[in-house]
Amino acid sequence: MAGSRAIFGLMKFGLFVVIALVISALAAHFLLQDPGYVVINFQNYLIEMSVPILMAFIFLIVVGAWLLVKLFRAPRKIGEAAGRYRAGRAGQRLTKGVIEVAEGNFAKGERLLARAARVSDTPLLNYLQAARAAHLLGHDDRRDDWLKQAYEQTPEAANAVLLTQAELQLDREQYEQALATLRRLEENSPNHSHALDLLGRLYFRLEDWNHLSELLPKLRKQGRLDEPTLDKWSQRVYIEKLHHAVDGDTILAVWKDMPKGLRNHLPLLEAYYSSLMRTGMHDKAEKDLVADIKREWRGPLVRLFGMVEGGNASKQLKSAENWLKNHGEDADLLLTSARLCLRNELWGKARSYLETVISIRPSPEAYQEYGRLLNRLGEGDAAADAYRSGLGMVARSPLPAIPHLTPDPSDNS
Repeated sequence: MAGSRAIFGLMKFGLFVVIALVISALAAHFLLQDPGYVVINFQNYLIEMSVPILMAFIFLIVVGAWLLVKLFRAPRKIGEAAGRYRAGRAGQRLTKGVIEVAEGNFAKGERLLARAARVSDTPLLNYLQAARAAHLLGHDDRRDDWLKQAYEQTPEAANAVLLTQAELQLDREQYEQALATLRRLEENSPNHSHALDLLGRLYFRLEDWNHLSELLPKLRKQGRLDEPTLDKWSQRVYIEKLHHAVDGDTILAVWKDMPKGLRNHLPLLEAYYSSLMRTGMHDKAEKDLVADIKREWRGPLVRLFGMVEGGNASKQLKSAENWLKNHGEDADLLLTSARLCLRNELWGKARSYLETVISIRPSPEAYQEYGRLLNRLGEGDAAADAYRSGLGMVARSPLPAIPHLTPDPSDNS
């Protein structure tokens, strides 16, 4: 493309030269035959000359005027050319700096970006990228200095600078500073969508469930965050509300306020039923658990059914044993049946269920119940072994055998 433009320019120049030569030849032909005579009378001044001399004089005046205009415009042209050169150099350094940072050469990239910012027409990008490079190097003070310069050079880009600062502070787990930055941004631009996203992430990390609960409606309205993230945050908020509910009425109010799409999530169901039992609403928990288990068989809910202290323990056990007809090898149901047998003081049945659970899928819960049962039956050594086995499943290293206590001789004195 550039080569074709150059050829076209040369052709135009050549055509101009040819035309000028033809016109000059024709003018010389006629003027040599009769050079003519020009007389100019101006305020008692008389000027006489031939036509060729007049034309030469006019030509010199035109050329002189053209040169004066060029000389007058030269400083501006030189300045523009120098500016284009500096901008080109700054652009090259910006590109090189970004490449260096992307390749992991953070220190070199930061130097190139900072150097180019001083001569760049748009230093904002240089300072923001230099701040990221300093952040990756772990130099937070220098990072904040570059961000400060970015703000001072381009005040109208305050939001972009503050958002960058908040992102980097969150990445460094500087939560208090990030919160201050985002609140400052909120003062400048209330309901800024990206700022709200960052604020939501910050509240989640800080486990500030009250503020996150207030923020969630705005986040859903903005529609920037993906649904799985919003659901995850909503679940955690409602789980905390359920855990902190002081009575059954509050629990039921939280459950009613919860979006229907969340109510079938297992963590929320577990929190709901655990809270009902914690506040003494065992009959409500038993009734709703049976309905949920019939709707969909899920192990955690089956285990919770064994912890409900309903008004009729015998009826509960009967329900569990009816489920065993179709789920006889289900370890969760066997553990639940064992717990209900313990409530009904059916020690032999409970022992059989627990030993089956341990053979199928041993767990700390099963060993704990088994140890309690063996203690009740007077089998202290076996109970200690069961407790040790359960603790060994959650300990990092195997536990030594629990020693038998021997009486202190001094006690006999």
